[in-house]
Amino acid sequence: MEWYAVFLSEMNILPAGKCVEIGSGGGFIKDIESGIITSDILSLPHTDLTFSALAMPFNDSELSALFLLDTFHHIPDSSLFLKEASRVLIKGGKIIMIEPANTCWGRFIYKNLHHEPFNEKGDWQLPESGPMSGANGALPWIVFVRDQAMFQKEFPNLDIESISYHTPLRYLLSGGVSCKTFLPGWSFSLFTFTDRVLSRLSKQLSMFMTIRIIKK
Repeated sequence: MEWYAVFLSEMNILPAGKCVEIGSGGGFIKDIESGIITSDILSLPHTDLTFSALAMPFNDSELSALFLLDTFHHIPDSSLFLKEASRVLIKGGKIIMIEPANTCWGRFIYKNLHHEPFNEKGDWQLPESGPMSGANGALPWIVFVRDQAMFQKEFPNLDIESISYHTPLRYLLSGGVSCKTFLPGWSFSLFTFTDRVLSRLSKQLSMFMTIRIIKK
């Protein structure tokens, strides 16, 4: 819910246009904001559209935002996706994604307690595999941090507006990795406060990052 709130808050300052969530899967953003177009590469009964993020069924400059929640690191060709995103976004439109962070704490968790690969030495493409079966948790860091100069050279009309680091503990303790919840409901506020304090102390304590990219 809190992560969806990040997307919704951006809608108030975006230029007029359609907002699309890529890789909606089993999410529930539609329950919060019915105007967002949900999508997935798999045909699902509760999503609006089925398509690949590498070939979006939208006209040039039709969208004001693309929202991705733990999706970018599953996209098999980052360069092709960014070209498509640049095509469909209007001037001032944004790509907003929440993805795994390559920090000391995040790297330890993803490499030891998570089932998906986390390879900081990887490139912009994933090995060929079935839908959603390929992944590299380090991919967002690779493209937007490690290879930031290459990104800026290849996509001069896209600008990294901000990268913010967050969520050191709550995702892990709420069962995000093991699916077993360790937190009683009453402790949510306490751990929300703790997460914010730890993230401010050092980004290296965070597990996730929010990346905002704007089309110039």
